[in-house]
Amino acid sequence: MSTDVSSKPTGDPAPAAPTQVAAEASAQPAKMSRESVTVIATLLVATFVVILNETIMNVALQRLMVDLGVTAPTVQWLSTGFMLTMAVVIPTTGFILQRLSTRAVFMLAMGLFSGGTLLAALAPGFEFLLLARIVQAGGTAIMLPLLMTTILTLVPVTRRGFVMGNVSIAISVAPAMGPTVSGLILEHFSWRFLFVFVLPIAVAAFAIGARYLTNIGEKEKTRLDVLSVLLTVPAFGGLVYGLSHIGGEGGGADGGPGSTAIMALAVGVIAMVAFVFRQLRLQKSAAPLLDLRAFTFRMFTVSVLLLVVAMIALFGSVILLPLYLQEIRGLSSLETGLTLLPGGLAMGLLGPFIGRLFDKVGPLPLTVTGSSLLVLALFQFSLLDEGTPVGWIIAVHVGLSLGLALIFTPAFTTGLNPLPPHLYSHGSAIMSTLQQVAGAAGTALLVSVYAVVSAGAGMVAGMHAAFLTASVIAVAAVVLATLMRKTAAVEHPAAEHAVAH
Repeated sequence: MSTDVSSKPTGDPAPAAPTQVAAEASAQPAKMSRESVTVIATLLVATFVVILNETIMNVALQRLMVDLGVTAPTVQWLSTGFMLTMAVVIPTTGFILQRLSTRAVFMLAMGLFSGGTLLAALAPGFEFLLLARIVQAGGTAIMLPLLMTTILTLVPVTRRGFVMGNVSIAISVAPAMGPTVSGLILEHFSWRFLFVFVLPIAVAAFAIGARYLTNIGEKEKTRLDVLSVLLTVPAFGGLVYGLSHIGGEGGGADGGPGSTAIMALAVGVIAMVAFVFRQLRLQKSAAPLLDLRAFTFRMFTVSVLLLVVAMIALFGSVILLPLYLQEIRGLSSLETGLTLLPGGLAMGLLGPFIGRLFDKVGPLPLTVTGSSLLVLALFQFSLLDEGTPVGWIIAVHVGLSLGLALIFTPAFTTGLNPLPPHLYSHGSAIMSTLQQVAGAAGTALLVSVYAVVSAGAGMVAGMHAAFLTASVIAVAAVVLATLMRKTAAVEHPAAEHAVAH
């Protein structure tokens, strides 16, 4: 790291100071200044828009095949290319957030996203649309780590749970609303309006940020390690591509994994090992691209693992439930989106409440309850058949969403709280990167189970097997949830100036 890193502790903070801070804060809860609220609200809206865009295309792929005259494996690259770009760019955000000012990073992210959205709306063919999605992904990859780092910098410790609860709106509700918004638009307009709808919101967020966003923290003159950047492409890109295709479009003719997907996974694993060794070596002499010292904090490691398991369950259900509703129950894309909407809304509306609860009781009771709900809901989904009432499906999905909401806010806050300020951006980047990999892994595993069982025993049996697999994986979340403990948080100096007096 840079010179100021060596002067800061890398272990857990001494207990006396945080305890004193927490005691004083609990006696008189801090209120954030109007400037800080404006900054975070702007970033929150921008993050919601870019994450909504990530899933808005899934329902439109079938229509794009017809309108653009491309095959299923080709059109799938609109999703694969987006995920690959995210996986490669996110690990570099730790460096970007330290090297550039907050305002510059925001303008870069929303500039890329808005430009990509405009290009997508005007795209004359598939190649231009794919390029537009890649440009969009570059901006999307930067936004979530930027939001997380800003919250850790500006928000007083006693308010972090509440603010992180609002973040869950962007992280969980936006992907859940994607199919609904997409279905509504495609019911009445062409696929171009998926981008026309998003563009004015993105431009408005860009304009508000340009006008009101102020710089926070201090820039560090860190040096970019080119070899680390080059390794991210085969490492994270290879893993995400391999996992995305090992059970999907890139599979072999017999329904098994394709050789390309297996080769991509192998290259990804080898490059990942090289990347990790490179970062560990750079920690001793220079600035690593992704500072892995965040894993020396126990609660960060436990929280990351819990989030990985939760994301596997979330992405798996996001793929499998629409498949069940459309292929087995015969619902339209709009009806499918409306069926899944109550769960997404419940997750978002409960986020701030769960955040307040976290500030009072800590992570343990919330994460244990949430992970238990996760297991129960996924097990109920494994019992679905052709005659299951849609009302029951909605109720179980709301229960699943509640379980995820009870996990996300405590896990993000507990994991990032103990990190010292110089690891904020790296911790956020690590969490965001592993979420992408976990999402790809969850989708690959559950779709593979579904495909293999469906080929021999029918779609209903395939759905049973896939959701049962997800519920077994979710048991690991219960185990991890029992390890969660409230951590003594490190207050960033900038948070003192962000409090309204």
